[in-house]
Amino acid sequence: MAIEITMPALSPTMEEGKLAKWLVKEGDTVSSGDVIAEIETDKATMEVEAIDEGTVAKILVEEGSEGVKVNSVIAMLAEDGEDASDVSAPSGDAKPPKQEAEAEKAGAKPEPKPEPEKETSVEPEKPKALATTQKDGDRIKASPLARRIAAQKGVDLGSVKGSGPHGRIIRKDVEAAEAGAPAKPQAAASPVKPDGLILPQVLDDRIYALDSYELVPLDGMRKTVAKRLTESFMQVPHFPLEVDIQLDKLLSSRSAINAAAPEGVKVSVNDMLIKASALALMAEPDCNTSYTDNGIAYHKSANISVAVAIDGGLITPVIRDAQSKGLREISEEMKDLATRARDRKLKPQEYTGGTFSISNLGMFGIKSFGSIINPPEGMIMSVGAGEKRAVVADDGSIVARTVMSVTLTCDHRVIGGAEGAKWLQAFKRFVETPEAMLL
Repeated sequence: MAIEITMPALSPTMEEGKLAKWLVKEGDTVSSGDVIAEIETDKATMEVEAIDEGTVAKILVEEGSEGVKVNSVIAMLAEDGEDASDVSAPSGDAKPPKQEAEAEKAGAKPEPKPEPEKETSVEPEKPKALATTQKDGDRIKASPLARRIAAQKGVDLGSVKGSGPHGRIIRKDVEAAEAGAPAKPQAAASPVKPDGLILPQVLDDRIYALDSYELVPLDGMRKTVAKRLTESFMQVPHFPLEVDIQLDKLLSSRSAINAAAPEGVKVSVNDMLIKASALALMAEPDCNTSYTDNGIAYHKSANISVAVAIDGGLITPVIRDAQSKGLREISEEMKDLATRARDRKLKPQEYTGGTFSISNLGMFGIKSFGSIINPPEGMIMSVGAGEKRAVVADDGSIVARTVMSVTLTCDHRVIGGAEGAKWLQAFKRFVETPEAMLL
C-alpha cells in the first residue's frame, strides 16, 4: 500500500511552509534517512529526510510552492513490490450532508433543501472589485502592477490581450505590447466622491492607492512574527522597569580581557551582558520563570535568547546554560549562531527553549526602548546605547561617566514589580562590578 509523505512540522510555531526544492524525482528509489526535499519554515531552511523506503511514485506539490499546510500530503511513496504507476493521489473525504434524524427514523426520504433565493430586490449585488476600467461598455481586467507599467509606458490597456486567469492583463502582457495611445488618466480608474477626493481602488479584496506603493507578500517569518507578537502584546499583562547603569569598569575590563585573549578572540559588550544576565537570573531565581496553564515553571538554567535582525524579520538564537560558560565560549557561540541565523541555517533547538531575552539596539544610537515579551519567557531586556553623561559622584562633584539605559519588560503573571527590581539590582551589580562575575 502506498505511503503518504506529508509536510512536516519543523518548528514549534510552524503551521505552513514553502517547499523550496525537491532533491528527488518521480521514479527515484529512496531509503530511510535519505534527504528528499528542502523546506523553508518561518525561521530557517531545513532538509527533510525520508522516514520509509520505497519508490517515489507521485510528487503532489511542486517545488517553490508556498503556504503548504503542515501534515498535508506532498508526495506518494510506493512500497517494495508495488507498481508506482498504480499509485494514485489521495482524494478528499467528502462527507455527505447530514439528514434530519426524524426523517431517517420514519424511513421517509428527506426532501432536498431548496436553494436560498437571491435577494436581488432587497439588497443590491455587492459590486465586484474595481480591478477593471470601462471601455465602450466592456470591462478591462488588469493587475495593479500591469496598470502601473501601462501608465509608465503609455500603453492603452484596451489594446492589450490578457494571458492571466479569465483574460486578466498581467505584467508580461503590458511589457510585450508596443506603446500606443496614452494610458487613461489614473483618476478614471478610481471612483470619485462628490467633493473631488479620489477613493482607493479595491483589487482582490485589498485596497490599493494607485501607484502609491509596491506590495510585497508576507513570507513565513513575517507572518509568524506578526502573529506571535500580536498575541503577546494583547494577551500577556506586561510592565516596564528602567534603570541607568555605568559602564566604565565593564569597558575597562573588556579591553583588558581582549588584550590578554588569544588571537582571533574578541569579547563584545553584548557577550558580557549575556553573562551578567545569566548570573542575575541565578541570583534571583524567582525571575527565571515562565507562565503555563498548569503552573509557574521555575527554570534551573539560564538560557539566554539574543535578538538577531535578519532579512525579513527577527530570530532569537539561544545561549544555553550561559551561567556556567566563560566569556570566550559565549563570544564564539554567539558569533556562530548569529552567522547561521542570518543564513537561515539554525536548527529549531537552537532558537527555542530560552528563559530570558536580550534585545540590543545600542549600536544604532538608540538611548532607550521597550520590547515585547517573547513567550513563554517571563522577561526581556532592552539595551540602549552607552553614552557619556554628567553624573553626580559620591563626593558631590559632577563627572563624566559612560551610562547605559536598560528597560526590563516583565510578564506580570509570574513576576511582580519587586522581583523585577531585585533582578535589575543584581544585573547592575554584575555590570558595574565585573569582577563579581568571576566569583
